[in-house]
Amino acid sequence: MSRLGKLPIKLPAGVQATISDKEMIFKGPKGELRLAANSLIEVKVVGQEVIVAPYDREAKNASAHWGLIWSLVKNAVEGASVGFIKKLEINGVGYRAAVAGRQLNMSLGFSHPVEFKLPTGINALVEGNVITLSGADKSLVGETAAQIRKIRKPEPYKGKGIKYSDEIIRRKAGKAAAKGK
Repeated sequence: MSRLGKLPIKLPAGVQATISDKEMIFKGPKGELRLAANSLIEVKVVGQEVIVAPYDREAKNASAHWGLIWSLVKNAVEGASVGFIKKLEINGVGYRAAVAGRQLNMSLGFSHPVEFKLPTGINALVEGNVITLSGADKSLVGETAAQIRKIRKPEPYKGKGIKYSDEIIRRKAGKAAAKGK
């Protein structure tokens, strides 16, 4: 049984939920999110709350799907009302980024500038060496941040590269430490 799945999800002011047999639609000030319906899990709106429960609690995967669908619905409601933010830091001499329309232009020490096309639904803002990604879809914001980080991962010796703002890079000593032995 899902412990979180039992809890109702409150719909904040300004968020509307439409549930049908095929999909669930959540509309709010930050955008509209659509989720595919699951045949094992029943999702219904009661007043200002969304209730998630399995049709048959004894079904083989009902418990796993119950928690998954509850989490996806919770993220969709939060995304439609508040949105999600991921921050990335660029570290390195001469490393910089700028937003031009729907494109993120970065200079990361390669022989060429790197141009990253932002997906629909993701907004980027660059302040100094910090890239702030925001959007309504939590998985899309996280995936976009991961793709940008993958362009130039932080290296362990000087810490140069793109890292998450809350990420801690374990630094290595380098060759100077080996000479002392």
